[in-house]
Amino acid sequence: MGTSRSAQWYAGADRNAYIHRAWMRRGLPSGAFDGRPHIAIANTASDLTPCNAHLDEVAESVKQGIWEAGGVPLNLPVVSLGETQVRPTAMLWRNMAAMATEEMLRANPIDGVVLLGGCDKTIPALLMAAASVDMPAVVVPGGPMLTGTFRGVPLGCGTDVWKLSEEVRAGTLSAAEFLRSESSMIRSKGHCNTMGTASTMGLLAEVLGMTMPGLAGTPAPDSRLLEGAHETGRLAVEMIAVGRRPSTVLSRGSFLNAVVALAAIGGSTNAVVHLLAIAGRLGVELTLDDFDRTGSGVPLLVDLQPAGRFLMDDLYRAGGLHAVLREVRDLLDPDAITVTGRPLVDGLDDAKTYDREVIRPREKPLREDAGIAVLYGNLAPGGAVIKPAAASPHLLRHRGPAVVFDSVEDLHARLDDPALDVTADSVLILRGCGPKGYPGMPEVANLPLPPRLLAQGVRDMVRICDGRMSGTAYGTVVLHVAPEAAAGGPLALVRTGDMIVLDVENRRLDVDVPAGELAARLPSPAMTEAFARPSRGWERLYVDTVGQANTGADLDFLAGSSGDEVPRESH
Repeated sequence: MGTSRSAQWYAGADRNAYIHRAWMRRGLPSGAFDGRPHIAIANTASDLTPCNAHLDEVAESVKQGIWEAGGVPLNLPVVSLGETQVRPTAMLWRNMAAMATEEMLRANPIDGVVLLGGCDKTIPALLMAAASVDMPAVVVPGGPMLTGTFRGVPLGCGTDVWKLSEEVRAGTLSAAEFLRSESSMIRSKGHCNTMGTASTMGLLAEVLGMTMPGLAGTPAPDSRLLEGAHETGRLAVEMIAVGRRPSTVLSRGSFLNAVVALAAIGGSTNAVVHLLAIAGRLGVELTLDDFDRTGSGVPLLVDLQPAGRFLMDDLYRAGGLHAVLREVRDLLDPDAITVTGRPLVDGLDDAKTYDREVIRPREKPLREDAGIAVLYGNLAPGGAVIKPAAASPHLLRHRGPAVVFDSVEDLHARLDDPALDVTADSVLILRGCGPKGYPGMPEVANLPLPPRLLAQGVRDMVRICDGRMSGTAYGTVVLHVAPEAAAGGPLALVRTGDMIVLDVENRRLDVDVPAGELAARLPSPAMTEAFARPSRGWERLYVDTVGQANTGADLDFLAGSSGDEVPRESH
């Protein structure tokens, strides 16, 4: 078998090689051990991850491509995370999924891997794992679902859940009608059709260089996804032959390209923590400030929900990701390559835009300066982020009194109380929702608005949280506040009635309380009581070792790559 990685298991005539080969002969021909590359298909298909349920079909097309190119495909089910299903939050398990996948890739006799993901955390976790092992790897994104309709209008899954549920709370939509929309929301296989986290990370996987050019964003039911999966299987064999690994593809320029694209597509704020974590696994220099320096001046060109009107199959129809990237080609690193070995920008020459309503020209953007803004101040010394494209322009500079909730449970108990002292100028603060505090940093930062204000026609308020929000959500929401309250951040010291000052233009987030008074305060007893350190299992390991949002919320001992070597035999 030559010097391939899998040959360390299969080559030779000794007892151990015999064992490794013999147990794999259930379906594999003898020629499978003659030097062909063995390629795992890291498959996150699961009935409990509805957005990934179709990936078994995609895996079959990948297999055919691998066989055709002379490789040996091997299905490898890995930890799958259903964003809508997993409690307390899928983010708690992202690092576990990444660590488990990393160890399985390293432990098994494989020479490379094809990564199948779709739902929010699966592509980030797979990329983190592949970066840590650093064997040839390529992503096949599962693709977005087709657009459903309700009352004659398109439904953006996720985004319209928030909108319709607020209409119920405002009394302008009946509960029965709201529930009737449920069967219209999810029309087909695939992940969310808005520019949420799943769509964002699928597209950014391609911008990073980790997918077949032109594949990301292909709708899940589209036959071209299976065609691309087949070609990806063929490409994986080529990548192993030339030794093209994540460390040769993913450069600092690749990540800065992703930051540019994140702004141009109006992507999810969750991409910030995922990109930081992936870069950390490679040892690539990437900081929170890079998102502001590189992305803040990039115009929003894609008119998709939640920042705009259209949906993911509209983007694909209008020309797709490459048409968007061509508009900002001058901002991209020309040397950053893809899994093909060629520069990303080389694939943009033939890109065309077929609908200028969906993909705007550079000179007529949906919004100027649409990238993620990074805020600092005495309320966020480690930084916080806001997505101006999803915010109300009149609230991007705001001063108002805090209304503080010490936990999600406290929010649910008091938000609908008619006696709650709150106005449209108030700043809603939810704390105890960071990586350690929840634990796992849930998507709760886009707090629902008090019913009394909804009835008055209020549809947005300034909200601040140390947690995350869904990429399908919208509003003037400051999130990822670092350090989080449970880690001793100043958010723990804010009291209801304190004046909060938000100034996005000047990148500031402050509480207008004298420094001495703030330092003398103790954390809220209710917040401290709500945070109980787990006693065992993954949650205990997670809380003890997880970093803050401004570094990617990865486990501190997983920074840097560990490679693919396993020196000891199993028998």
